[in-house]
Amino acid sequence: MSALPPFFDQGELVAVLTTQPLDGTLDYRAPEGGCHMGAFVEVPLGPRKVLGVVWGPGEGGFDLKKARSIIRVLDVAPMREEMQSFLIRAAQYTLTPLPAMLRLATRAPGLSDPPSMRKVYRLGQREPDRETAARRKVLEVLEAYGGLAFTLKELSEEAGVSSSVVKGLVAQGVVAEEDSPRDLPFARLDPDRPGKELTEEQGAAVARLAEAIGQDSYGTTLLRGVTGSGKTEVYLEAVAACLRRGRQALVLLPEIALTAEFLTRLQARFGARPAEWHSGVTMTERRRTWKMVGQGEAQVVVGARSALFLPFQDLGLIVVDEEHDTSYKQEDGVLYNARDMAVLRASICGAQVVLASATPSLESWSNAEAGKYARLDLPTRFGAAVLPELRAIDMRAESLPSNRWISPSLQRAVTDRLEKGEQALLFLNRRGYAPVTLCRACGHQIGCAHCDARMVEHRFLKRLMCHQCGETAPMPETCPSCDAEGRLAAVGPGVERLAEEAAELFPEARIATLSSDMFGTARALKEQIVQIAGGGADIIIGTQLVAKGHNFPLLTLVGVIDADLGLQGSDLRGAERTFQLMRQVAGRAGRAEKAGVAMLQSFQPEHPVIRAILSGDEEGFWRAEAEERRHAGVPPYGRMAGIILSSPDMQQVFDLGNELARRDAPLRQAGAQVFGPAPAPIARIRGRHRVRLLVKAPKGVALQGAVVAWIGQVRVPTQVRLTVDIDPQSFF
Repeated sequence: MSALPPFFDQGELVAVLTTQPLDGTLDYRAPEGGCHMGAFVEVPLGPRKVLGVVWGPGEGGFDLKKARSIIRVLDVAPMREEMQSFLIRAAQYTLTPLPAMLRLATRAPGLSDPPSMRKVYRLGQREPDRETAARRKVLEVLEAYGGLAFTLKELSEEAGVSSSVVKGLVAQGVVAEEDSPRDLPFARLDPDRPGKELTEEQGAAVARLAEAIGQDSYGTTLLRGVTGSGKTEVYLEAVAACLRRGRQALVLLPEIALTAEFLTRLQARFGARPAEWHSGVTMTERRRTWKMVGQGEAQVVVGARSALFLPFQDLGLIVVDEEHDTSYKQEDGVLYNARDMAVLRASICGAQVVLASATPSLESWSNAEAGKYARLDLPTRFGAAVLPELRAIDMRAESLPSNRWISPSLQRAVTDRLEKGEQALLFLNRRGYAPVTLCRACGHQIGCAHCDARMVEHRFLKRLMCHQCGETAPMPETCPSCDAEGRLAAVGPGVERLAEEAAELFPEARIATLSSDMFGTARALKEQIVQIAGGGADIIIGTQLVAKGHNFPLLTLVGVIDADLGLQGSDLRGAERTFQLMRQVAGRAGRAEKAGVAMLQSFQPEHPVIRAILSGDEEGFWRAEAEERRHAGVPPYGRMAGIILSSPDMQQVFDLGNELARRDAPLRQAGAQVFGPAPAPIARIRGRHRVRLLVKAPKGVALQGAVVAWIGQVRVPTQVRLTVDIDPQSFF
């Protein structure tokens, strides 16, 4: 353990960083009893009490008689110096104000509440005297969360029942009511429990990772393994090696729907459940996890990207599963990439990073090629499973009506699988019923009133929805433009329309549709996935949600409806993302004993990306893609920053954009250049007009300093929002 942080005696002037949007720290006097550097404190700010952290000695320079005192020190572990350093460096890299970074690091409710006992509710031992719909809801919630405790309010709200229903079940012993400290340590995990038997390939990878972890120093390893090769088992053994060193581990997952299956595997390996951190966890558990992580009483955390900002006491390993996944990039609020921030955090606290993927990002691939990252490969599937056969269906040679999307060749393949009692997956990366609703009388396309985006028909919800701002509207009977009745038509397919077509073609089949907007809760989605994996459906129809790590043992055929979907447009990552998505979704097939086939419907099967997918020459694809990017001087062989200006007034944002473009001297001095201003691809969202500028610079340029100097020349009007996105992942 490191030495205690510096201590400030009562009355000493200290600098406190608050979570409020202020420029820098504020000076306060240390409270009665004094406080340590990094202490979480409650301070007065005007008439309010706000949360803050003791950031260092006070600066003074004002009438010290006016200095107010810290109200109290919170009963939580102080922020460690390495965490402070991480927040500062992350803020500098992403050009984010420090208070906003601190908000990310304190996103746990009730941190300022004093320690106390409270009533919690768990599953009891008895059966109810009679079953009602309300009681069944309560029991389903308790069973779904695997023994986690709820407060009365949380359990009532989650089940959608009144508290009297819960109290009635308590009286019968069906639900147990317990007095509990608000925040208990997590059960200890046992790294020496026997894991699964490893192949020679897996064993060699585990040995390399364990050796790196044993050095208690920083390093990053790209763990590239084909789908079904057992990457998870390898990094679980790396977690075990970390626990044997007495250090904490963090496993980041890209999708909340993956956590249930993963937690079951982790519990089987280590004998207890780890801590969880994601939007599906109760507020009570979030606070408990935050506090226990800081005290070292949570050895492993499984979480979403924001888990990176938990106050780990001794973090020794960060695993980023499916490291290529775009959901690791936060696209609103603080703009950061969790994969890159994981590497930054590990470098500060002397931890190892494992980036696991079947289809790595070009950034990680090039870092491994350059020797910055170690690389481990698992080229074969685990056990009897073999990689699926990949075929293209040339849609130019298929006879298909204009309102149909499942080709005769794919239809025959699905029928064959159904006759064998196997499952087929039809993949289309479009939510809803149809992406466009068109008036056949006047040609009007129904758009969002607040965004420059088309409204998407969701027949399942009986509404139109904007996928930019979330606005919904009932499906109109007449055209909003010309008032023609009965002339509105759905154009193009979404997964709901594909499900409708599949039901007509395969009337006997049980069809399950997996799309994020079709499930009210993460729990309902998890239940559907478990049901499908157990053989509860014959045909699965899904969006990219199904490409992420799910294991359906009976699935032997994957049909990609539109393999060309991501190949159009000017997105510099379009080819890479299409390649990753197609390989990932194809990898869902044949993960058990029966061999799988993946069939890609394409109007351009000769396209280099489609050819690379079919040939399996992944290294060839990465080399060609890397050469193109290097030639263009774009990431990872150049640097970029996106600037988005938005305002209700279009002229205002264009005027500011033009002023920035004219005053580009600080960028040119650093060797960077600016493109724009131009309307953003989606030029209006939620009523705000959006203008984009793009800054491009060679690899070695100190881009952040140049951008700060450049933007600092202009005064941003009150109505205008200026957002800087360092290393943009998308260009909408």
